[in-house]
Amino acid sequence: MLRRDPPGHVIESSRQGEFELLKAARAAGVPVPAVRWCESDPAVLGSAFFVMELVGGEAIARRLLRDAEYSRAREVLPEQLAGALARIHAMDVGPLDFLARPAASTSPAASELARYRSVFDTIAPDPHPVLELAFRWLGARTPAAAMQTVVHGDFRMGNVLVDAGGLTAVLDWELAHVGDSMEDLGWLCVRAWRFGAAAPVGGLCERERLLDAYARASGRAVDPAVVHWWEVFGNLKWAIVCIMQAHTFLSGARNVELASLGRRTCETELELLDLLDG
Repeated sequence: MLRRDPPGHVIESSRQGEFELLKAARAAGVPVPAVRWCESDPAVLGSAFFVMELVGGEAIARRLLRDAEYSRAREVLPEQLAGALARIHAMDVGPLDFLARPAASTSPAASELARYRSVFDTIAPDPHPVLELAFRWLGARTPAAAMQTVVHGDFRMGNVLVDAGGLTAVLDWELAHVGDSMEDLGWLCVRAWRFGAAAPVGGLCERERLLDAYARASGRAVDPAVVHWWEVFGNLKWAIVCIMQAHTFLSGARNVELASLGRRTCETELELLDLLDG
């Protein structure tokens, strides 16, 4: 399998960095494709790339959550996903010095909140009172500095490969960074990754099952209030991303996916109201 940037696009992380990250993840027991060769010279194929093992499985979440073929996989995925996250968060961050990390003077939560405050202030063309309310709620409850780990950054349904027996690989590591491990747990609970299913955790199960499975796999206690903070933050972050997509479309990038994602901002605002009320 060849992994490289599509023509005209530059992915956030370097291919060499992603190559090294996947190699470290596999060594830590995370289910990822084995990487074989990396080339950073764009003259070879037009952009940096690496070659990795082909892994079987389905990534389209709607199929995974609905098709009878994956009924057994749905039964075991919560524990498998929790186990994969526990192994990601146990990786040694020392050799991965290319990963972004928060400043020593601030907590990962405060750092991420400030980053998205800046993005929102830059791109939001219209008032969004629900998002302002979420910023205030999050700012008043920012978790203290936590043990910093590798954070996948986009761990969700749609970014994992699954076959009839369950999880086969964790994909899409370009947003990986060093931060609070609870960020990944909260992101997995964001409504957008349920793809129409009812269960809060990726359409698979209740939050308590995920947190219990993660605590068993990692050997670390989990504070549900901290995970809830990251879930609220995740929905706020996704709303801001949707605004960014709409802004890109209105700026002239006539892409129907950008337009449809932009319209999902109000859906996420409704979810935030429910989360803040609870």
